[in-house]
Amino acid sequence: MIGRLTGTLLEKNPPQITLDVQGVGYELEVPMSTFYNLPDAGGRLSLFTHMVVREDGHFLFGFGSEGERAAFRQLIRITGVGPRIALALLSGLSVGELAQAVAMQETGRLTRVPGIGKKTAERLLLELRDKLPRSGAIASAAAPPSDTADVLNALLALGYSEKEALAAIKQLPADAGVSDGIRAALKLLSKA
Repeated sequence: MIGRLTGTLLEKNPPQITLDVQGVGYELEVPMSTFYNLPDAGGRLSLFTHMVVREDGHFLFGFGSEGERAAFRQLIRITGVGPRIALALLSGLSVGELAQAVAMQETGRLTRVPGIGKKTAERLLLELRDKLPRSGAIASAAAPPSDTADVLNALLALGYSEKEALAAIKQLPADAGVSDGIRAALKLLSKA
């Protein structure tokens, strides 16, 4: 198994890159979150990798952090989620956002990622509970009250962006119920 590669970046064609490691060119597919942080062609690069061996070929995936690779590995263990869907998920959501979506049981957030339907999103939420890598930022976002998740889902259903909804929810009192929370959040959003 190839666990990490360090070399010179030769080509960038989203989502694929070519990395020259002492004269050997490795083709890797990377999530867009990693792709956006790549240096220009000719720059030095180090990536964590995961290799998938199938009947039709060997595929190498690269990640900018160990957390991304761990999340990828956890995702591909789920029935119906292959490397391409896992890559799409990590391209559409950061590891922290994915962990927060799982903690808040937000199927809507997952179904916005191309290739993720409602049933796949529900399976992901069920199987990823307590299995994603946690960092300080993720741990603080994990396990919010279910009322908060309901308020967030209601605001998203009403057409507010995720950023607006989360900003409003942060201003709500901790003991606000679902209906009171929605009313208070709508008041806050109408003033903005």
